[in-house]
Amino acid sequence: MPEKRIVITGVSQGLGRALVDAFTGSGHAVAGCARNGEAIAGLSATYGTPHRFNAVDVSDDAALEAWSREVLAEFGVPDLVINNAALVNKNAPLWDVPAAEFRQVMAVNISGVHSVIRCFLPAMLKRKSGVIANLSSGWGRSVAPEVAPYCASKWAIEGLTKALAAELPSGMAAVPVSPGVVNTEMLQSCFGDGAAMHQTPEEWAETAAPFFLALSPEDNGRSVTTP
Repeated sequence: MPEKRIVITGVSQGLGRALVDAFTGSGHAVAGCARNGEAIAGLSATYGTPHRFNAVDVSDDAALEAWSREVLAEFGVPDLVINNAALVNKNAPLWDVPAAEFRQVMAVNISGVHSVIRCFLPAMLKRKSGVIANLSSGWGRSVAPEVAPYCASKWAIEGLTKALAAELPSGMAAVPVSPGVVNTEMLQSCFGDGAAMHQTPEEWAETAAPFFLALSPEDNGRSVTTP
């Protein structure tokens, strides 16, 4: 049997995809979702049972609920849930960010996280064990110009996760995790060519994956950053 069952959102690229490779490579079972159907098909072809990957948009509550029921029934109750799926707005002053773009950032970065928690946490509570790791950001603890919607969403993740931590029983944990600065498509959107000076997702995952696996009830409600 795999050592741990792990649910990850946003597995089609970047940090999520790198974590899939790292966790599966060390013997853990992963159930993941993302909106990109082509990428999901590639993951499914690469990783067979007990892993499972499905095309699901975390901002689509009905689709997420259906997916979570399948995962819980066929994959099992997760030991670790990593809310990784996120969007960043195109660089712009807040007053120039279109309303639809602002709403979509919030729908994925905040509402999507809540939906994942609502769908998976009750089963984990019944078992009285498990960790919810919500991906925050350095911009969830500080700010920068032209990414105000993203900053707002990640500050919200910090508060949401800490409040959830106060509600959990002993033996469980909710942890806001900043990944640090990694050269992903999102960072390239913000930094342009300057993103290339930072570590790749694959380099990041080498130390980040063991870090996530080591999260414990002692980390409940503590803002942490991956090494």
